[in-house]
Amino acid sequence: MDGTLTIAVHDFEGIRRTLGLPPGREILEALAAMPPAQSRPLYRRLDEIEQELAGRATAAAGAPEFLSALKQQGKTVGILTRNSHPNALRTLRAAGLDAFFDPADLVGRDEAHPKPDPDGIRTLLRRWGAPPEQAVMVGDYLFDLQAGRAAGTATVYVDPGGRFPYSQHADLCVRRLAGLLARLPAARLSAPAPDPGSARRRRSTPPAAAGSSARRGR
Repeated sequence: MDGTLTIAVHDFEGIRRTLGLPPGREILEALAAMPPAQSRPLYRRLDEIEQELAGRATAAAGAPEFLSALKQQGKTVGILTRNSHPNALRTLRAAGLDAFFDPADLVGRDEAHPKPDPDGIRTLLRRWGAPPEQAVMVGDYLFDLQAGRAAGTATVYVDPGGRFPYSQHADLCVRRLAGLLARLPAARLSAPAPDPGSARRRRSTPPAAAGSSARRGR
């Protein structure tokens, strides 16, 4: 979410130093490689850090309008994050974006293999009863784009700085969410939506933003 739906605030090198991890090492992968007795207290400390950051989350420019437009069109939205599910929900609440999401559509590191593994996207698509060809992965980091490509969805790369170092993995590159809806791949978002109360989405129904979270360096 940070860097896509919310303003990025994570200092990942600072988190690594706090946890005693080598510079540049992916945090979750480093912890997963440790013996449980060593990793357990570090996971707890990581969760504490993420809780504090989640409480300070603010919505990115255009995020409420973007999500509102998607929901008005009957699109299904979800979050795929390398954070925990409780902290993802806390982030959305602090940023005032929680009303746009069903908590069951928030997939954290404990519900699926973390990005860049496509497991989380596939989890959401199974829940929605939708094929990857009708989904779009929106994110601001390499892992988001790699996960989308591996799952077979379209990928949208959000980089407010306009540098786009991972553009080769994206179908569309934008600097902000404002106006993105009109530029999303038409083939992925053109089908009519079903009754929002339906327990299972028809396969012809396109979910939008099957994931929209980035954890740079995580």
